[in-house]
Formats: sequence, C-alpha cells, structure tokens
Amino acid sequence: MAQWTSAVGAAQLARLLTSQQDRPGGPGSRRPPAYRSLADGIRLLVLEGRVPVAARLPAERELALALSVSRTTVAAAYEALRTEGFLESRRGAGSWTAVPAGNPLPARGLEPLPPEALGSMIDLGCAALPAPEPWLTRAVQGALEELPPYAHTHGDYPAGLPALRAMIAERYTARGIPTMPEQIMVTTGAMGAMDAICHLFAGRGERIAVESPSYANILQLMREAGARLVPVAMAEGLGGWELDRWRQVLREAAPRLAYVVADFHNPTGALADEDQRRRLVEAARSAGTVLVVDETMSELYLEDGLEMPRPVSGFDPAGSTVITVGSASKAFWAGMRIGWVRAAPDVIRSLVAARAYADLGTPVLEQLAVNWLLSTGGWEQAVALRREQALENRDALVAAVRRELPSWEFSVPQGGLTLWVRTGGLSGSRLAEAGERVGVRVPSGPRFGVDGAFEGYVRLPFTVGGAVAEEAAVRLAAAARLVETGVSGPTEAPHTFVA
Repeated sequence: MAQWTSAVGAAQLARLLTSQQDRPGGPGSRRPPAYRSLADGIRLLVLEGRVPVAARLPAERELALALSVSRTTVAAAYEALRTEGFLESRRGAGSWTAVPAGNPLPARGLEPLPPEALGSMIDLGCAALPAPEPWLTRAVQGALEELPPYAHTHGDYPAGLPALRAMIAERYTARGIPTMPEQIMVTTGAMGAMDAICHLFAGRGERIAVESPSYANILQLMREAGARLVPVAMAEGLGGWELDRWRQVLREAAPRLAYVVADFHNPTGALADEDQRRRLVEAARSAGTVLVVDETMSELYLEDGLEMPRPVSGFDPAGSTVITVGSASKAFWAGMRIGWVRAAPDVIRSLVAARAYADLGTPVLEQLAVNWLLSTGGWEQAVALRREQALENRDALVAAVRRELPSWEFSVPQGGLTLWVRTGGLSGSRLAEAGERVGVRVPSGPRFGVDGAFEGYVRLPFTVGGAVAEEAAVRLAAAARLVETGVSGPTEAPHTFVA
C-alpha cells in the first residue's frame, strides 16, 4: 500500500521551486551543483509546510521536463533527499515526502516556540507579547469573585455570557456603531470566530478573496476548510489597499467571502484610510460578497495624536455586508482566548446554531475576566501598557535591523505588532532555515502569501526589545551571511542568551 496521502503535480512543484531564487552570491560564494540546489529547494518546501509531509512527488521524468533539467539531476536530488530522510520511495508506488526521525513535523502556520527552546532561541515567529501585569492577575481575581452564580448553572453559553455580549455591544456603540447584544457572539479567540464564519459562509470549493500578503494562520485555516483563495495584491510599503484591484477581483471572481485586516494590517502594518474603507464596502456590496473585517490590531496604535478612521462596519449601516471579528489576544494577551463576532442578528443566530457541532461555547472564567477588564477600566490601562511595550520594542528592533542589515527595506508602521521586511534579494525560506541554526526564529514571506509568493520577505514582530532586539538583529545578519555564501549543514549552536 502506498504511504502518501496527497500529490504534488510537476507544474505546481516547479512553480514553488522557481519562487525560491536567491540573489547571486558575492565574491567567494559557492554555488552548489544543480541536483543539490533542487534537493535543498524541495527540503525547504517541506520544512516550510508548503509541500505537505506524505505528499507524492512527480516522477523523475515529469519533473525534469517541468524544470527543463536532465532526468539525472532529478534522480540525484531524489536520492539525496532519501539519504537525508526527507523522501521515501517504493517500487511501483513512487516517492513521497517525509521528515527525518526526531524532527518535528512542519507547521504551516506560526506555532509558538516550545518553552524548552526559549533559552537558546530568540523567537520572532509569534507576534505576541507577555501578559500586561498586574492586569491579568487582577482580571482573574475579579472573575473568581463573579464566578459563584455561574457555577450553579450548566455553564453552557453558545453565544457567550450575556454580560460580556452587552459590554462588547456597548463599546461598539461608543465608537459610533450602534450595536445590540443580539449582534455579538463570543468565541474562542479570533481564530474560533473565523473558523465559524468560514464554515457558515464558505463551504468546500467556495472562493474567498484575501489580501496578498495576509495573516498566515487565517490563510491556512481557509485552506483546510477547502476554500479557494483569491489573492488581491497590497500596495507597496504602507500604501495598503488598491481599490481598483479589489473592485475587479470582486466583480470577476464573485467570491463568497473577502477577508481584510484594515487596522494595522498583519503583516505589513498598513492602516486603511476612510476612503479605502468606504470604497471597499461599496465594492463588496455591489458584488454580493460578505466582507469579514479583522479588528484584532485596532487598539494597538503607537503614535501620539494618530486619529483612527471609523470602523469599517460604520460604512455598512444596514449591516448586510460587513462582519467584524475582534479579540483580546493581541491587545491584551494571547493566552486570553476570547474573541467575538459582530454581525446582523440573523447571522449571529446562524453562527450560534452551527456552533453546536464545534466547540459548544467559550470558557466562562475567561469571559468573566475580560468582562471585568472592560467594566472596570482595567482594559484601557492594560492596553496603554501594551502600546508602551510595543512602541519601545518597535523602535529598538528598527534601529537594530537598520544597523546590522542596512540593505533590508521596510516601512515603519504607526501601530500593530509587525514589520514586513524585504530581504535585499535573499530567499526568506532559506533565511528562516539558516536562522534556526544560528538561534533566531523568523517566519518567511511565503507563509503570508498564496502559492509561493513573497519569497524575498520575512516578518519581524515587535516582541523583543532592548538587548534582545540587538542580539536578534546580529543573529539575523549571521543567517543572511550563511544564505549569501551558500553554506548549508549544521552550525555551532548559539550560546544561551539571557535578557
């Protein structure tokens, strides 16, 4: 019996490999043999998760034709991958991808670094900061005081605790978006909200328009739901949304859903202005597309005096086009898995009904903690602390990267948690792999794109500051030198870094 579970066509694999081109090396750089470059490229695709483990690869002859190389080159590359444990083969069944014994399975999203690796590895993979104490502790203590009446109930609230739904609705109303509690569903984080929305609106094979680049974990959630992603290119730098492109895609592709991050976009940091928001809502309404707006970064503005635009839902007074997703995870703490959906009451009812077949509801204690924060003013003070941390980290990271890697290009956003960095022509996938060897973990650009896009980028979050940010930039520069010189294989492990 064959042990592969999916297949990668020759044309698809060739397209993914072509996106991994490095810039020519400087004096003294070594260009590996063609078979070695091919083997390295396939190995990187497996490690990135863009080619799944247990995926059947094309036959040697088919791939040779697609790449315009000799069959001998492909055969030698496959043999090298078998020797390294990244390929298994059986006569009559073909060859399929694998990972060597002891290696973790590649994750296609941005999984947190295991705690045991934190001593030697600087983690720039996860855009999340430590909890803003003492507010987490106070919120949990406040929740425990409010818990006894709920402990005498079944504890099952599929739409969320009524008190928290009312509080979230009140906050939208205060922002100029009149909202009733019946328009709110509390979820297990923003990911839980997006999962519920995708399952309700976008069944297998449905089109979803997405920004290009966009948030990696949401893209992967949509792929696993069976959606067909339709990318819409973002403008360079912080220019944000090209409305002519959006109008064309929505008109011609007629996607069921469109997903956007209008407030400090992840990963670019762009902030949509009011005109972009108005025109995007109009284009979605005209095309009959439901526009899902991710507001998880909306409170993380970092510049004094920055006037935030109206929420996107403010341009949809009838409530027929825009669904809004919010969360406590970015603004407060990633360990507080509380998110919410704001939509028309009939949509909320449908989402709640469908939830019975998923997670049933969100933990009561965490809902009470968030409700305590929102009702006591603790939320505003905690988020102010979070902004202060993010601003300090942003400025430290920007200065360190500009000093150590002057050829790398980026625009400094006014909020959010991420820098979107063009890497001077280097492969982001190879930088990510080299970074693991020198002690810095960074996600490559293709994780934020569709079908191999953004190979020349990495995302750097504002999760470290001070001396740790400086050391992270030093290690990134070391990884860049490894990529430039074509060095592969194990590297001396970095010393444990203590902040």
